[in-house]
Amino acid sequence: MRYLLLAAFFTCAPAHAQEKKDEPKKDPYPPIPTVDLKLKEPVEYNKDILPIFEGKCFVCHSGSVTEGKYDMGTHASVLKGGGKRGAKVVVPGKADESFLFLSCSRQTKPMMPPKSEEPLTSKEVTLIKLWINEGAKAPTSVKVREKVIVSLPPALVKPVRAVAVAPDGKTVAASRGNQVNLFELKVTPADKKGGPEKKEWEYAKSLYDPELKTPDGKTAKAAHVSLVESMAFSPDGKTLVTGSFTELIVWDVAKAAPTRRIGGFVDRVCCIAFSADGKFFATGGGAPTEDGEIKVFETESGKLFTEIKAGHSDTVFGAAFSPDGKLLATCGADKFVKVFELPTEAGKPAKLVKSFEGHTNHVMGVGWTPDGKKLVSCGADNFVKVWDYEKGEKVRDIQGHQKQVTSLFFVGKTAQFVTGSGDATVRMWNADNGGNVRNFPGAADFVYAVSASSDGTVVASGCEDGVVRVYNGANGTLMKAALPPDAEPKKDQPKKK
Repeated sequence: MRYLLLAAFFTCAPAHAQEKKDEPKKDPYPPIPTVDLKLKEPVEYNKDILPIFEGKCFVCHSGSVTEGKYDMGTHASVLKGGGKRGAKVVVPGKADESFLFLSCSRQTKPMMPPKSEEPLTSKEVTLIKLWINEGAKAPTSVKVREKVIVSLPPALVKPVRAVAVAPDGKTVAASRGNQVNLFELKVTPADKKGGPEKKEWEYAKSLYDPELKTPDGKTAKAAHVSLVESMAFSPDGKTLVTGSFTELIVWDVAKAAPTRRIGGFVDRVCCIAFSADGKFFATGGGAPTEDGEIKVFETESGKLFTEIKAGHSDTVFGAAFSPDGKLLATCGADKFVKVFELPTEAGKPAKLVKSFEGHTNHVMGVGWTPDGKKLVSCGADNFVKVWDYEKGEKVRDIQGHQKQVTSLFFVGKTAQFVTGSGDATVRMWNADNGGNVRNFPGAADFVYAVSASSDGTVVASGCEDGVVRVYNGANGTLMKAALPPDAEPKKDQPKKK
């Protein structure tokens, strides 16, 4: 009897297995259903939609990372779409035909966010659907920014993110963390015995704001509370402007004293540039993934002359006046170089006249050739590009740097310009033929900034290692690896090269 039961059991086992095999498999990633939100007001982009994109989408679709060539950093770029789908990503009024809604609700592939990431909630999916069906309208409210309070940087954080060589080549200004130091060229005349004239670079002084205080009210012996991000000398060398987080300072170089502090910037002041006549200076910056910030000020009064709003859809890293001062070229994290015609009266808007597209990553610096016929830009894609301004076309690519090209500076009224790179190199180029004029060795780390005197005899670079390197611009030799006194190595320690 027992054997009969066992036989019956094994005989039936395959049938049970077949029944389980025929059962439909459960979808591990089912569509996300919508819900009835019973909203009293229409969906508003900044209030209801942008927070969803920031939390779930920006990591792959904003700033320097745009998977599928889809940038969701701004309302305009969301509607523009990307890749092969283009405008079909969002079809205003038709959510069921919009790839954005279908992918976010997991009704089509590829799913957004990817399977490995946390999916949108039913409420978030519903808000996106309602927003699209209501016309995918632009923001009607102002995004409220969280106030960021910065404190002094850690003692070991001393990068040189900004340098500026005075036009006459006798002074080099450089940041070091939140400090600003000045180095001057000392010339010792030839002696009576026939000894040669000596030229040496020495630390001269540091620029401090005596009224500067930290958020907790303590006195800070520094130029800014946060890191110094940018600086520029006026054409006469008498004024230095330095930029940091949400502010800039105008300095009287001779007195080593601040004459004006200008605040109210959204985020970092990433670049500063003077017009050739010194009457104006421009600044660029802005918060990542938000509209770039471009402002032009009157040098003498410090008053805002004009502000270019929404000129770039991301942080602005470079700015340069045309030789005649009528145009302003800017570049930024949105991968564009743009040129604006400046107004002739204060308070009037600037006009966008040209856009140059070709970089595949952040554009970090821009400058004009002396005749105003060409623009040169450098970027995080490791390229330097030369553009024909009138034709709006690229003339050539210049390659040589192995990592991102962080800065660009034209040498006076010549076609030569200097670049610095994350590959720890500094190079001089010719914009007319793309040739590499010479290289400047010695950097030991990531190079953030470069500058040069008007005649090109002095070139300086700023580096992550906190050292300012001053070069002979004519032959590329290192003249000084400069440090302030408190950073000089002790006698029993080797000096930084």
